[in-house]
Amino acid sequence: MGKLKGTKRKLKDITKAEEDSSDNEVPMRARFSDEPIPKKIKWINKQRVLVFASRGISHRDRHLMQDLRTLMPHSKPESKMERKDDLFVINEMCEMKNCNKCILFEGRLKRDLYMWITNIPDGPSAKFLVENVYTMAELKFTGNCLKGSRPVLSFDENFTTKPHYNLLKELFVQIFGTPYHHPKSQPFTDHVITFSVLDNRIWFRNFQILSEDGALAEIGPRFVLNPIKIFDGSFRGQTIWENPRYVSPAVYRRQVRKFAANRYENRLEKKVAYEESRPKESYNLNPVDEIFSGDTMEKASEIHTQVTERKIKEIETPVSKNSPVKLKKKHSRKLQERNKQNEKQKKTGKKQKQKKTLKQHKKIKKWKGTNKRGKVLLS
Repeated sequence: MGKLKGTKRKLKDITKAEEDSSDNEVPMRARFSDEPIPKKIKWINKQRVLVFASRGISHRDRHLMQDLRTLMPHSKPESKMERKDDLFVINEMCEMKNCNKCILFEGRLKRDLYMWITNIPDGPSAKFLVENVYTMAELKFTGNCLKGSRPVLSFDENFTTKPHYNLLKELFVQIFGTPYHHPKSQPFTDHVITFSVLDNRIWFRNFQILSEDGALAEIGPRFVLNPIKIFDGSFRGQTIWENPRYVSPAVYRRQVRKFAANRYENRLEKKVAYEESRPKESYNLNPVDEIFSGDTMEKASEIHTQVTERKIKEIETPVSKNSPVKLKKKHSRKLQERNKQNEKQKKTGKKQKQKKTLKQHKKIKKWKGTNKRGKVLLS
């Protein structure tokens, strides 16, 4: 009985509270006809990008593709494409996925990575060689940004100098720029994607905006795009522009191998030339250089015996008339005689000069008279 009494009291309290709330309710405000009807914000720029790859790409290239998908909330994935299929089939795949842009990664020999950027279905399309690939997981930078936030696209001044760079700039803006009010995007910007031209290549970088002063921190990924060709259509058509400085990686590797082979041949030729010009006997060394190595008494006795043997040979060999010893003596005698004559001539020449000067001083000049101007004339 006690339990039933408690439940009745609770029910009475609930009914009283409902009556009080119904009395305090404010009636709904009537809408005037002059006020505009609130409209829902529409997603006008409906850009959708299909990001996928063909078979044969490496693990690093696959991680790069995944990083680009996370950076672009308006992207759509697709399974790998077979190598046998024609690239023109991608247009139908994009129509089925309701996409108007496409990024295709194409691998060759699990070494080289090519990237296609196209506008579907009319074009244009551009082909790049991707170099110096570094993914976000590999770099481990301090920068970070929220997934789905809209980026600020920054382009170098060189994109306005040439027409093919202008065309690529427009493609990058439409592909990497997330549309405004996209359902999967965040309504703010906290990172910058930069495209800069250096050495005829396009360098891709992604930075976090730390403050309004311009402080940045790199997030990743980073890679370099080497442009090859630009076509008029989507994966087909005439070539609008072709890079004259482009060298394919296969040709570059062949040149490196050829240079290495020539280097090996040159090294062999140097070895053969050295062996041909190599002296059979070593040079005669001075025995005095090794006097302090080993036992000094033995070395001294050896040197003494060598010197005595040389002297004995000089005594035993007869001296000829034109020997260098006799010629030296003759030259020395002639030089002594010439030196004596030169000394005598010098002494006699000095005395004669002194006598002449004394005679000149002894002469007495006589006075003749004066000139018209008053100068004195002497004889």
